[in-house]
Amino acid sequence: MNDKELFENNCFPLFWLEDEENFEQQVPQRKDLQTLLAELEDIKNKIDDISAREWHLAKLVKFHKEGFAR
Repeated sequence: MNDKELFENNCFPLFWLEDEENFEQQVPQRKDLQTLLAELEDIKNKIDDISAREWHLAKLVKFHKEGFAR
């Protein structure tokens, strides 16, 4: 298959027109255990906060639907 046939059959990769310098492999960022644990704790706290807000909103909706908000 020649290049034209490959192009017409959408067989080129998405970056075939791009400059190859932009696609050099980057070294993955490595974090130490303490940083990862701190980030995990932040995520856990956010999830707990969202869960508490969700519970509170569910109670408000229930009170509203049952007519307690008057």
